[in-house]
Amino acid sequence: MEQVGLAAATTDVSLWSLFMQAGIVVKLVMLGLIAASVWTWAIVIDKYLAYGRARRQFDKFEQVFWSGQSLEELYRTLSERNNTGLAAIFVAAMREWKKSFERGARSPIGLQMRIDRAMDVTLARESEYLSARLGSLATIGSAGPFIGLFGTVVGIMTSFQAIAGSKSTNLAVVAPGIAEALLATAIGLVAAIPAVIAYNKFSADAGKLSGRMEGFADEFSAILSRQIDEKLQPRQAAQERSRRPWVWL
Repeated sequence: MEQVGLAAATTDVSLWSLFMQAGIVVKLVMLGLIAASVWTWAIVIDKYLAYGRARRQFDKFEQVFWSGQSLEELYRTLSERNNTGLAAIFVAAMREWKKSFERGARSPIGLQMRIDRAMDVTLARESEYLSARLGSLATIGSAGPFIGLFGTVVGIMTSFQAIAGSKSTNLAVVAPGIAEALLATAIGLVAAIPAVIAYNKFSADAGKLSGRMEGFADEFSAILSRQIDEKLQPRQAAQERSRRPWVWL
């Protein structure tokens, strides 16, 4: 009994000591999980700031857009900037609008399709930007516990090998190896739990922001559709009259 107590007293079971005493495989697992945890928190901070900035930009653009300002004037203001979100969709649509009229667009349907296609491409690019690196959170959240469990299994196997080598089932012999193994599982959970929570939250936020962009694209498409009808229908009517044969009465 005194030997067991002495062994337990002299065994350092601090986290650093458990890490240093672990085998090379368990150390690699722990280091990988620690790196994944750091990467998770870097993504969390980046997305939190990016989504907050995007919401402020959306609010500011919508306030200016619905204030009654001329679309041409707003386009001239934004066309030289590096735009994102709603502003990028607006500039893409207006650029296609102006380009088509400069080329002498005649078909309202064809012009509307080109504008919608330009907005869809920009919308897809902006939505992809919003959801960037969320896949990393999903991967860490799903794989982290299993990677930690792998380190645990290796650590426990090492503990049993130590028991066989020492031919002793003394708790002082078994406890350090099991503690090392369980530390790998704990680090895996520390990496996975925040990743899962962050993935669910930011996926919902990205969906809301994408929904706002889709709603704006639909509303702006309807506005441009009315503008197209006003501009092209009189022109088409004049062209039809010019093609009619003269009838002398």
